[in-house]
Amino acid sequence: MICSTLRRVGHVHIYLVRKASGVSKGHHQQTVGSRPAASEFAARGASGNVLELLGKSYPQDNYSNLSRKVLSRVGRNLHNQQHHPLWLIKERVKEHFYQQYVGRFGTPLFSVYDDLSPVVTTWQNFDSLLIPADHPSRKKGDNYYVNGTHMLRAHTSAHQWDLLHAGLDAFLVVGDVYRRDQIDSQHYPVFHQLEGVRLFSKHELFTGIKDGESLHLFEQSSRSAYKQETHTMEATKLVEFDLKQTLTRLVTHLFGDAGAQDQIGWAFGLGLERLAMILYDIPDIRLFWSEDERFLKQFRVSDINQKVKFQPLSKYPAVINDISFWLPSENYTENDFYDLVRTIGGDLVEKVELIDKFEHPKTHKTSHCYRITYRHMERTLSQREVRRVHQAVQEAAVQLLGVEGRF
Repeated sequence: MICSTLRRVGHVHIYLVRKASGVSKGHHQQTVGSRPAASEFAARGASGNVLELLGKSYPQDNYSNLSRKVLSRVGRNLHNQQHHPLWLIKERVKEHFYQQYVGRFGTPLFSVYDDLSPVVTTWQNFDSLLIPADHPSRKKGDNYYVNGTHMLRAHTSAHQWDLLHAGLDAFLVVGDVYRRDQIDSQHYPVFHQLEGVRLFSKHELFTGIKDGESLHLFEQSSRSAYKQETHTMEATKLVEFDLKQTLTRLVTHLFGDAGAQDQIGWAFGLGLERLAMILYDIPDIRLFWSEDERFLKQFRVSDINQKVKFQPLSKYPAVINDISFWLPSENYTENDFYDLVRTIGGDLVEKVELIDKFEHPKTHKTSHCYRITYRHMERTLSQREVRRVHQAVQEAAVQLLGVEGRF
């Protein structure tokens, strides 16, 4: 196996990785196939159905849970769309790493991979990172599965094993990732990550350290199928220090020098949407998918480092509707409902809140009440228009989730 989590610093998990030999083939980005989803609401596959995605065919099974909403986003690659705010962030990070980290021959130390296919195997997404078979992160309720063996990547780390085995020592991976999640201004089923990996040999890590020739990367310990040998404390501390320097320089490059007065703290998480929302004052994550020229033209700048402050589009009024239903006795998750609402309501849905839970004292059945906020980003919605969407949500919840309506 390639890596084991040794310790956590702030919000960053440090993986001390040991490179193995071997080469794997690269992946090439293609376009979304034209075959429609298996049902009106979702590509929930029955045995024998086939989904065409990015130029490949995948048999469907009881794991398949891709919604039309998510399928419509595959292949958009906002991080590669020139002058899009996510593209600007990616280019700024690339520029920083190219300038700050140079190899022995004057070439950039870090290579960049921003067009790897988002369809990966479950082995790539989980097993290659030593995530156990019974780990909750594998749940269908949290991921988008093409079938039992393939999925839309939940993180860019799904490519680490391939890139390390291709012989790479330092690289950045940028791409769209997919997770079933709540609905609000900060969460969307598709978002974009950028991560970096760097390996050190014993010589690279201990050069310049007093008595470095006597230090070792590993303790005297054994390797198993689930864990590699234990790294020495000296090696771990030096890698932590290098990571902290790397992240501090990057944050300073993006945000400039900033202080927290009489407070202290260290945190890092490189989701491109979160960075862009902070840097450009973008208030709602749905805006990144907008094709409105009033949004896009604000980021057509001649210099990627130019300061941009997003000027909000007109704030159109919200239309709010509640929905209540009795839950089925089993196999219900909140993410199933959120995914259904996203699929039917699309980006008209600004927020979904669970505002009430109730258990009947006699039947012990549980009722949920959700408040759905509808708001169009570019025009005013009418209650009549929203009522049609809301009624479709009610009908689909009964049909697909097995709930009993209290409409």
